[in-house]
Amino acid sequence: MNALKKVYVLDTSVLLQSPQALLAFGDNMIVIPEAVLEELDNKKRDGDPEVRANARWIARFLDQLREKGPLHEGVELHNGGMLKVEMNCLDIKLPSTWQHHKSDNRILAVAKGLQSNSGLSVAIVTKDIFCRIKADILGVAAQDYRNEQVVDLPEQYTGCRNEIVPDSLIDELYENGSIPWSGQALINQFFLLQSMTNPAHTALAAYDGMDLCLLRDSEPGFYSFRLDTLQKFAREALRDDDIPLVTITGATGSGKTMLALGVGLDKVSDNIYRRMLICRPNVGMGEEIGFLPGTEQEKISPYMRPIYDNLEQLVDSQSSRYQNEKELDSKVSYLFQSRKIVTEAIAYLQGRSIVKQWVLIDEAQNLTPRQVKGIVTRAGEGTKIILVGDPEQINHPFLDAKTNGLSWAVEVMKGSPLHAHITLTKTKRSPLAMEAAERMR
Repeated sequence: MNALKKVYVLDTSVLLQSPQALLAFGDNMIVIPEAVLEELDNKKRDGDPEVRANARWIARFLDQLREKGPLHEGVELHNGGMLKVEMNCLDIKLPSTWQHHKSDNRILAVAKGLQSNSGLSVAIVTKDIFCRIKADILGVAAQDYRNEQVVDLPEQYTGCRNEIVPDSLIDELYENGSIPWSGQALINQFFLLQSMTNPAHTALAAYDGMDLCLLRDSEPGFYSFRLDTLQKFAREALRDDDIPLVTITGATGSGKTMLALGVGLDKVSDNIYRRMLICRPNVGMGEEIGFLPGTEQEKISPYMRPIYDNLEQLVDSQSSRYQNEKELDSKVSYLFQSRKIVTEAIAYLQGRSIVKQWVLIDEAQNLTPRQVKGIVTRAGEGTKIILVGDPEQINHPFLDAKTNGLSWAVEVMKGSPLHAHITLTKTKRSPLAMEAAERMR
């Protein structure tokens, strides 16, 4: 142990989000307090299938380590570090107002005890902000788990850029359809080119790895609303069948789900994809809805209401308007009855190979990186996956703008020829929604 550099005490929240954290600290000591084992044991029957899976993975991993020696004495890991289950530090004095039986306080006591007795640098690693605050009170270093973190939200990849260029370059782009580009760019990145002499003279283009290629959108409108520049970029990425993964982020009402549904309807109608498969991660499934009455579709229907709302808008805004609610409802219902559109829970994607389908994952900011990987790796031949969401509107207790699966996917996939991304910035719902978005910050 003397050769080790640091001691990291891992909280339950870290292990439940990323079990591989056990191998992420190099040649240092990983300490798992006994209280964490108790919490992990309780999570084996959790309503969230990913939480259950993570708890069981850790249990199997620790059981394999037992073959090397007693965990309470410390066992060497293959990366040169050590793992130890800590049973002691019960005599550490905590503030009198803290309840000593609470798991968080027992974990903090372990970190404080190791810091006092080992002579090594000790830090507690936790996703729980309040636990980090309490560690500060005890004088123990505390940090978030950063291995799956991306950059801060304002620095995250937006998928497009503005460039001021000579007027002649824009003319050449319109004339030839493409121009060589040696400037900074990532493949499938979109450009708004603006003349340096006439700001109104512009062109929209996408970088294919060598050239900027002109976007020629023959349909300036999109169903019931006109697209702004960023929405045109998003639609172009959605329409391109050579880009099987598209990520779209943006605030509530920016049109990201509407665009994905609208282009998907067109693609399914043209038989380019067999059907549209729609999932929302706030449908926990497992035991969570297993106790609800009805079929699978009846159980998840309340969670899919925002999807139905968007579909009603899209269907009602096409060339022939529906004169009454019954006719509109019948048309939307037909899309589901004919299985042109299918809704499923995220948990039901595990283990599948999805072929020639348009897969829309709505509210993807509530996914973990591991869940996103599990979804994207389900894509079979001819399938397109669209992840949409708002990284500033996260409901998952252990995720934030830097650790959610949507932001992670954007950052790790940027520059891939198989991926395109756009961040939308304007809300399109109504004048009230736009005004509220500006004022209610």
